[in-house]
Amino acid sequence: MNSLRRKIFVVSLLLAIFGLANLALAVSAEPLFTYKRVFKESVPEFIEIKIPETGSPTFEIRQLDEEPGATAFEVTPALRSKIFALIGQLNHFKGADLDVHRKIANLGEKTFRWEDGAESFEVKFNYTLNAPAVQLLQICEGLARQQEVLELLQRRMKYDRLGVNDALMQFETDLNKGVFPEPQRGLPLLDRIAGDSRFVEIARQRARALAERIRHSG
Repeated sequence: MNSLRRKIFVVSLLLAIFGLANLALAVSAEPLFTYKRVFKESVPEFIEIKIPETGSPTFEIRQLDEEPGATAFEVTPALRSKIFALIGQLNHFKGADLDVHRKIANLGEKTFRWEDGAESFEVKFNYTLNAPAVQLLQICEGLARQQEVLELLQRRMKYDRLGVNDALMQFETDLNKGVFPEPQRGLPLLDRIAGDSRFVEIARQRARALAERIRHSG
């Protein structure tokens, strides 16, 4: 009997410790916003952006049959504050219903998710007219496109120098449309291209002009 009691005591103690550890983890975890978009037969099919309150954001952009893997990136404090302010306007998605609930084309399933310790709320939608949600969606899609184009530019610089100018033209097109939330993130790459004689002159000129435009627009 004493042996049974000892076993029960040990099991109870372990459960208590495990529970306290989980509670401490939940309390210490910082608030986290996640945006996910899944759109089969599009390019890309999968986008996921995670932005914690203070830590490093991550992004993942791929086709659904590709290996998953997130990459860290940076956002300015100003943009992070704007994102979290919009989330606050949406009541952290608690009880939110953002979809228009009309018969329209499939534009991909979007998900906004908020996690704060033990609390989590999320909302899914195809299309929304809610003003703060539209702003948040534009920022998230813009960040994804921004990282996509910057990665393309990096690959061309490394493996296809003649293709750098085409990548710069894509960068310029999106810049003209106001797609990028933080175009200044491209300045290090633009400056490298502008100052490197291994790239064709037209690419160097375009990179120089884009860098000057971004700096003066700030």
